[in-house]
Amino acid sequence: MPARRHTLPFYIGGFLGPFGGGVVAVLVPQLRDAFDATTAGVALTIPAYLVPFAALQLVSGTLGERIGRRRVVRTAYIAYALLSLVAAFAPNLETFIGIRALQGSANAFLTPLLLAGLADLVPPRQIGRAVGTFAAVQTAAIALSPLGGGALGAIDWRFAFLSQVVVALALAAVPPPDAKEREHPARLRAAFTRRVGLLSGAAFAGYAGVTGIGFLVAVEAADEFGLGSIMRGVLLAGFGVSGMLFGRAAGDAVDRFGRTPVIFAGIAICSVLVAGLGFAPTAAVLGATWFAIGVGSALMWAGINVLTVEAVPGNRAGGTSVVSAFKFAGNAAAPLMWLPLYHADPRLGFLGAGILAAVAALFIAPLRMAR
Repeated sequence: MPARRHTLPFYIGGFLGPFGGGVVAVLVPQLRDAFDATTAGVALTIPAYLVPFAALQLVSGTLGERIGRRRVVRTAYIAYALLSLVAAFAPNLETFIGIRALQGSANAFLTPLLLAGLADLVPPRQIGRAVGTFAAVQTAAIALSPLGGGALGAIDWRFAFLSQVVVALALAAVPPPDAKEREHPARLRAAFTRRVGLLSGAAFAGYAGVTGIGFLVAVEAADEFGLGSIMRGVLLAGFGVSGMLFGRAAGDAVDRFGRTPVIFAGIAICSVLVAGLGFAPTAAVLGATWFAIGVGSALMWAGINVLTVEAVPGNRAGGTSVVSAFKFAGNAAAPLMWLPLYHADPRLGFLGAGILAAVAALFIAPLRMAR
């Protein structure tokens, strides 16, 4: 494994994007007061970030491979830092929403290129560990962004964005290396294959059915067990903490036992436990179940991400970015899919999510490969 200092910037960069996307959710009250706006108006800032972030990843990886990873990633970090600075001092909600959309666009050129660069940097026999750690870091960012945003927002909501300025500028100094020279430039069409399509389906189902249901767990914790905002944040953070603790082990399991067996194990854990969240008798059981789901998620994403970076050897970042687009599209779609069912019956919301998580296995089954 390369020295830790060589791979650490990849993991920090992988954390920054999802953190930047999720940090606003916990700052809604402060932003509502700062801009003299409605809750619905402030809530628009979340899809404003996620929609361009997901959509542009359909092409961002290929563009990055053609132009050069180092140049594209450095430019995206600097743009993200400047936009974060402007967001911290936005004069009104309309400007803030526009800045959030541009932030999502800039980050679309970071995540897939970082993952592709990481996969090129590590030895093939250790790719599972590296990619598994990257997946765990991204999961942790999604789960921990409300906690971090809440802590910074307790001082001043602007610190949630000013902190990202410092991190992004520091990361701009250590972009990933360019891909090896190829006889032919990376082509967008090469990233749209049957294999990438199957992985994209699994990624959508995995995020919509597992990672993206944190909001539903929070609603259940408040409605059923009366937990306050701080305790809800602690409960939700368990998923991310679990991912951090078991991410590297999940990657080691991929290297040892193979991609698809580990994915199937993760899907089995997630689908059963997600479906059971609506039956949790106490808040402690709810939290423990959500923590255990984090273990299953670490296994699932360690395997899926390794298959993804291996899917298109001639355009590694291109294939990765397409799958990532569907991953975060699933995250954005989760509230629309499960809230109506939850309002009809809380158990139905979690049951539907568990079933969709199990459907991910149908996309992975055709991808079985030798160890």
